[in-house]
Amino acid sequence: MIPIIPVAAAPAPTVGGSGLVAPPPLALYVHWPWCVKKCPYCDFNSHESRAAVDEAAYLAALIADLEAALPQIWNRPVISVFIGGGTPSLMRAETADALLAAIRMRLPLQPGAEVTLEANPGTAEAAKFAAFRAAGVNRLSIGVQSFDDAKLVALGRIHDSAEARRAIDLALRHFERVNLDLMYALPQQTLGEAERDIATALGAGVSHISAYHLTLEPNTPFHHAPPPLPDDDLAADMQEMVEEKLAAAGFGHYETSAFARGADNRCRHNLNYWNFGDYLGIGAGAHSKLSNHASIWREARHRSPRAYLEGAARGDFISTQHAIARADLPGEFMMNALRLNQGFPLALFTEHTGLPLSAIEESALAARRDGLLETADGVLRPTPRGRRFLNQLLARFLN
Repeated sequence: MIPIIPVAAAPAPTVGGSGLVAPPPLALYVHWPWCVKKCPYCDFNSHESRAAVDEAAYLAALIADLEAALPQIWNRPVISVFIGGGTPSLMRAETADALLAAIRMRLPLQPGAEVTLEANPGTAEAAKFAAFRAAGVNRLSIGVQSFDDAKLVALGRIHDSAEARRAIDLALRHFERVNLDLMYALPQQTLGEAERDIATALGAGVSHISAYHLTLEPNTPFHHAPPPLPDDDLAADMQEMVEEKLAAAGFGHYETSAFARGADNRCRHNLNYWNFGDYLGIGAGAHSKLSNHASIWREARHRSPRAYLEGAARGDFISTQHAIARADLPGEFMMNALRLNQGFPLALFTEHTGLPLSAIEESALAARRDGLLETADGVLRPTPRGRRFLNQLLARFLN
């Protein structure tokens, strides 16, 4: 068992003053690295749990990790907590309860802070939804991906469509805010099949849907042996269909892949990422982006669960840490903020980077001339063309 005592925090790297008048909002991310089976498209830091997970040891490591980081975020209110993975719903309800109690004891959570847990639709996980709610989770994100059994098999998922429907029904009994993760442009998927998935998701009664285009990520089985996927034109038709169907059902398309029924149902944790807010990440492979008056820096924890637990025993959690160079800040900010369809207030750029607007002026004007950006009432946002060619737009701001 790892002793839960504060250890020396790694000092923040500096590259000269950051220029920030005040740090941006702060969120907490907690990584649960285990899953039952690694999906062939997944490039996340997840590991198949071939043996029983020592949850007590990992919980102790998480708490020690958080305590070591406290000097970096002292007295800053936390707007959201996100427990991701892996498959966090595999953890015992008692572990989730102890984790959230430990977080509340050590961090000043804002009243009504969003607390999200990612879940798979498996029967064992769904049976714990009530206990997760009692522990303090108030938003559940369920990784359905598809309601088509053949597509679920092709994706390597371990649940079927019936389990997905049961899990959603049970989640809605305990959580007011439920998100469904769906994917389109799946192996051999037709437009009609993608449309049926969206129709089923809309009929489920959830308040948030995340719809992702399946991509072949490096170092995944799908990348090494690609399945037969829809061509680019069909995939584009699917994307347009998704956007049209969700808009017609009253879902606002507020981010590249995110749709919410009303502003209150948007994912506050992800909005903080996209607005270039700060976040502390604890757990195996978790990443952080943190700010103070001297610098804005990124850091990562040891990636493998074993390395993380071994490092925790030494009070050594961080594998890499570096200050973001001032020249890279415009690109880092825009890579996030331009994912938001409504854009961002121009003042936010200076507030969250410490840089003057002149740092992005030339690139923004060129993108506006090319019909990729527009400004209105002090807000900079991508045009419909800019959203369609987002990678081309983002490249304008990268070093």
